[in-house]
Amino acid sequence: MPALLAWLAAWLAYAAALAAGLSPGPALGVAAALGALLAWRQPQRWRRLIVALGFPASVLALGWQGGATSLLWLAPLALLWWLYPRRSWGDAPLFPTPRGALAPLPGHAPLLAGARVLDAGCGAGDGLRELLRAYPDARVEGVEWSRPLVWLARWRARGTAVRRGDLWADDWAPFALVYVFQRPESMPRVWAKACAELTPGAWLVSLDFAVPGVAAAASWQLPSGQIVWLYRPARKAASIPVI
Repeated sequence: MPALLAWLAAWLAYAAALAAGLSPGPALGVAAALGALLAWRQPQRWRRLIVALGFPASVLALGWQGGATSLLWLAPLALLWWLYPRRSWGDAPLFPTPRGALAPLPGHAPLLAGARVLDAGCGAGDGLRELLRAYPDARVEGVEWSRPLVWLARWRARGTAVRRGDLWADDWAPFALVYVFQRPESMPRVWAKACAELTPGAWLVSLDFAVPGVAAAASWQLPSGQIVWLYRPARKAASIPVI
């Protein structure tokens, strides 16, 4: 309902701008700006994206003809494609790790100075920053397939090493701790990979989603209601089917 109301408001703004004497191009700009403003009021990033892109998408669907200017409405779709390349569609969308979510980690999973820590699918770098706060003496690294997100994570998480790559093809063996913020459907695959590659004594941390059928070594709930799950994989436990 908030999305529909925002889109309707954008169309009303477009009609009002035309009635005020604006040409279609500037009128569309006014309406899109209003849609973006209303989108910013949404609590989650994915909801903001849906609300913001709804009006431009409806303009395209209705076949608005405005000369070459109409091609500008393809820009948000192209940007989304660039941000989320086809290869990353099966992974979790861009949800940030809340500040302070990983602060209890050192008390449950102490690491030696210089230990390597990986954020597998680091997105825009929020998880990297939280890992760096939790383990300031560790070598915090991130792997991410989206090239623009790699650039953003490098800028936002100074002091970490971020590289572009496939988290599923990446070798987890060198890491003392791997952090993921995935989807429920991919947790069995995460667990199988952790059990197959992590060395004895290494840790797996998951935000929000538990490994089905596996008891966690520790867990804690955040003020947002999200839960952090801590596991110590064992190679013999890698029999969970990969889906």
